[in-house]
Amino acid sequence: MRIALAQLDLVIGDVEGNVTRMLEAAADATAKGAEVVLFPELATTGYPPRDLLNLSWFVRDADAALSRFVRELPDGLVAIFGAPRRREGGRGGRALTNSAVVAARGRVLLEVPKALLPTYDVFDERRYFEPAPLDVPRVVSIAGRRVGVTVCEDMWNDRLLWADDRLYDRDPVAECLEQGAEVVVNVSASPYSKGKSQTRRRLVSHAATRWRVPLAYVNAVGGQDGLLFDGGSLVVAADGALVTELPVFEERVAVVDLSERAEEPAVDELDRLGRALVMGTRDYARKTNMPRFCLGLSGGIDSALALVLGALALGPDAAVTFGLPSRYSSEHSIADARALADALGVRFEVVSIDPAHRAYEQMLEPVLATAPAAAGDVTWENVQARARGAALMAWANRTGALLLTTGNKSECAVGYSTLYGDSCGGLAVIADLFKLEVYALARHLNDRRVGGAIPESTLTKPPSAELRPGQRDDESLPPYEVLDPILRCLIEDELGVDETARRTAADEALVRGIAVKVLRAEYKRRQFAPTLRVSNRSWTGRDFPIAMRARP
Repeated sequence: MRIALAQLDLVIGDVEGNVTRMLEAAADATAKGAEVVLFPELATTGYPPRDLLNLSWFVRDADAALSRFVRELPDGLVAIFGAPRRREGGRGGRALTNSAVVAARGRVLLEVPKALLPTYDVFDERRYFEPAPLDVPRVVSIAGRRVGVTVCEDMWNDRLLWADDRLYDRDPVAECLEQGAEVVVNVSASPYSKGKSQTRRRLVSHAATRWRVPLAYVNAVGGQDGLLFDGGSLVVAADGALVTELPVFEERVAVVDLSERAEEPAVDELDRLGRALVMGTRDYARKTNMPRFCLGLSGGIDSALALVLGALALGPDAAVTFGLPSRYSSEHSIADARALADALGVRFEVVSIDPAHRAYEQMLEPVLATAPAAAGDVTWENVQARARGAALMAWANRTGALLLTTGNKSECAVGYSTLYGDSCGGLAVIADLFKLEVYALARHLNDRRVGGAIPESTLTKPPSAELRPGQRDDESLPPYEVLDPILRCLIEDELGVDETARRTAADEALVRGIAVKVLRAEYKRRQFAPTLRVSNRSWTGRDFPIAMRARP
């Protein structure tokens, strides 16, 4: 059997445009000799469409686009693709399924609703969909082979692989085999996170070898708000050997024969991380019609990495950067910022915030009853950050540029940022990277992608917001070598204070204080720009209350 994997970057809500892209891919697959072509989960609508599915007109448009796709399919080709489908009845009057549709030109051969509907982390599919009934037909004959059909999460519940962590009582892959499947396919929209591609490959290989059937898996690619889809579609033979694996973070239509074999590709996770963020920045800008971007370039590591990612995504000509010095800014900060901008070929403007800073002091000193020069007064420090934010937003408003926010995950976690100041922006490009990850990725991209454009002093200077004379981050926070492992335990592993202290060998009182900061900063994170998600526990998907009295 010759199977085409159509790994496409589709746009949420653009049902006509998506179907046009799918028909082009189907024609390409036919020209390459495919008998069946696989498209991602909810391909017609893009994934995840969220509350668009509550709009009756949107569902009608999606139905009409699906009908057009089936009507215009090339002769001799079977397509398996994801789409929302109506069904009779349903709880609470809801009558939609997240289905894989099997179609040939002019007719639908089978519809297989998704059985396992995730409701954790970034997923909330039970909000919109009904699960497949137990007796749903899953197998269809294509080119003389009996093909079993599953949708994304349907493959993630094998009782042998997830013995201690099964979330559901049924296994749709096993149901395919019970109905006589000789080949199993999975149409998916599985978001990227660090290390997830190896998990997926292990999952697909395990299913193939356990059931002794070839397995074809197609995944979405592209950025959808903060979710990043990496593709990496693959086909595995019945003995677990890799038949093919498509490149990550690239659109591709590839045709494979189940008798082929391929070598296991090498995985460089740091390279994939950089490519994920570049793709996410590019797609967010493209899909929101903001092809230009701007940011405040401080000479520090965070804004340097954000600029490199933006320039790689949209090109240096699309960028305008600003040095926004106050009376406390060091000369080397502006020098480092200018050096990076010049090396990348990016426009750099210096706009002093000192006039605005002094005007705010003169205006507010009588009512705040605090001398502006009071050391360590966070209020006056925040005034500077907000003056910078106002300047950057003015440029973004005037030009329609996308303002990139430069805060990292370590700062976001403990609230080490200023609302309406350095948190201003339309996209938080590195807010899911801990500070040490920022350094690692910056060095990687500096060496591999931008020819050493980031000055060495930016990579080695002590981190500082420069909001008062001689300020350093480690005066307010533990060193990042101490802080980041604690935050990883508290946030990504969701451990308690005592277990975090044991795992990191940190003082329990220190850990408790950090845990309190994380909880108290929730109100700030609620107001952040959309964050590109690259970890298994990003700010996207967290749902903590703001007004509460829980204390670790």
